[in-house]
Amino acid sequence: MNLRNIAIIAHVDHGKTTLIDVLLKQSGAFRDNQRTEERMMDSNDIERERGITILAKVTSLVWKDTRINIVDTPGHADFGGEVERILHMVDGVILLVDAAEGPMPQTKFVLGKALKLGLKPIVAINKIDKPEQRADEVLDEVFDLFAALDANEDQLDFPVLYGSAKQEWMALEPNGPQDSMDPLFDMVLDKVSPPEAQPGDFRILATTIESDPFLGRILTGRIVSGTALPNMPIKALSRDGSVVENGRISKILAFRGLERQPIEKGEAGDIVAIAGLTKATVADTLCAPSVNESLQAQPIDPPTLSMTFRVNDSPLAGTEGSKVQSRVIRDRLKKEAEGNVALKVEDTDEPDAFVVSGRGELLLAILIENMRREGFELGVGRPRVVYQYDDAGNRLEPIEEVIIDVDEEHSGVVVQKLQERKADLLEMKPSGGGRTRLVFHAPTRGLIGYQSELLSDTRGTAIFNRLFHGYEPHRGPIQGRHTGVLLSNGTGEAVAYALFNLEDRGPMMIDPGTKVYPGMIIGEHTRGNDLEVNVLKGKQLTNIRSAGKDDAVKLTTPKKLTLEAALSYIADDELVEVTPDSIRLRKAVLDPHERKRAERAANKESA
Repeated sequence: MNLRNIAIIAHVDHGKTTLIDVLLKQSGAFRDNQRTEERMMDSNDIERERGITILAKVTSLVWKDTRINIVDTPGHADFGGEVERILHMVDGVILLVDAAEGPMPQTKFVLGKALKLGLKPIVAINKIDKPEQRADEVLDEVFDLFAALDANEDQLDFPVLYGSAKQEWMALEPNGPQDSMDPLFDMVLDKVSPPEAQPGDFRILATTIESDPFLGRILTGRIVSGTALPNMPIKALSRDGSVVENGRISKILAFRGLERQPIEKGEAGDIVAIAGLTKATVADTLCAPSVNESLQAQPIDPPTLSMTFRVNDSPLAGTEGSKVQSRVIRDRLKKEAEGNVALKVEDTDEPDAFVVSGRGELLLAILIENMRREGFELGVGRPRVVYQYDDAGNRLEPIEEVIIDVDEEHSGVVVQKLQERKADLLEMKPSGGGRTRLVFHAPTRGLIGYQSELLSDTRGTAIFNRLFHGYEPHRGPIQGRHTGVLLSNGTGEAVAYALFNLEDRGPMMIDPGTKVYPGMIIGEHTRGNDLEVNVLKGKQLTNIRSAGKDDAVKLTTPKKLTLEAALSYIADDELVEVTPDSIRLRKAVLDPHERKRAERAANKESA
């Protein structure tokens, strides 16, 4: 059967997963009476809850006697490691662009990677049913982006489609027939070349990894040369050509719609999943025993942020989670780093702490969220940027390109706040509908915790996008959090009466009845210093009653922080305690006397 391998790339929320739903339906991959869900490719719980794609996934469909393998890719820059790996599995890409927003930072990132590999994109301008659509301007912006990314002449002569994945149509003109996806299918067959098989014995580069309770480790990739047969002896080679392990193929699985089905033979050019090996991982070459050279794997951009994961040592440790030992946490982190090449795990001098480095806050927050759902308890430190040094020994820090779409009335405060965080304003232009688009180059450390502040400053109307730009000389100190915190000075359950009397000190972060311990953060102080308070003090009861003295206590709604907000809120001497049931903020050193000694030592060092 004829084959085509394509990936769908786009910025987050431009409609990749919805488009794949429609392609599967219209190609006849499902029975008429088969029950299907929205965003079928978003398979895990967090993807469904947040409406984002985290893992690259493969599906396939048949159109006019041609099997089309389609890879759905993540849209967030934090998961760029997934996109970089899968692009060398395909022979063409569909670049999806929102007809109102136009090309965004992640569009630029994934398109740059695709053009570098020599792929020829098909541009699909999606969401043309939006009242604020500006398809013609967006097409000009896409062409300018291709030119800025040094596309060659063939790549600049890209075909264009217009349509709405939600309304299930694509056409060659903005006002073309709105009845089906046939023009997109036909364009894929016409413009994407079939995969070319290289001569030689069986070779496949492992691109994604997953674990199956029955089959064990499953590695997915595109067969470069030769054929794969069940029970065939193979070996795994690492990037440098050394043998990782020898084994046999226990099963070959091919993608058929949303299912993976066993097949008797995997042919060159097809994307398949192979089971049977126990040690091979992503970027390894699986091959016949006669092959001695590994396939070239795509280099992955370096991590820009790191966090310290440590064993939970709070007084409430072990009361909510079942996995609390350092050995269990270390094994889980190492397993995650095997499958996600954008993640790096290192041991530290302390036996109970590990440094985990990744592409961004969201990537690390998703890892923590997955771990807490599996029953882990952790203490997590504040994200820190990963510095590099040039030949002269000067410190370089990661810089990000930041694009903010904001109402004109709020643009002044956004520019002021980002300049305080050492950002340079590059461009300021109208983006339609009374909104302004601001483009900055900002240091990554200045953006930690900025998103929640941005939403407060703009009343929730700003759209914030960021993308790693490169390393530049260090831009000097950036002021951290302006406020101190309120700390509990006792162990027990918080009392409503005590919280009510503390409200003039600052907003609370806990409800009455919450378990507290000394050193736990229970609220934000309105001043710059930390303050220890008693949240366990109940009302003194007497037998004298007077009118109006015993009214019910009315508390202000506490300021509850999500996991990402908590990670960006804490200071360097604080931790987020993460358990399956709770997210608590605390000081790294719980004992007040030891904490003061540590502060004095830190001040001496800085002096």
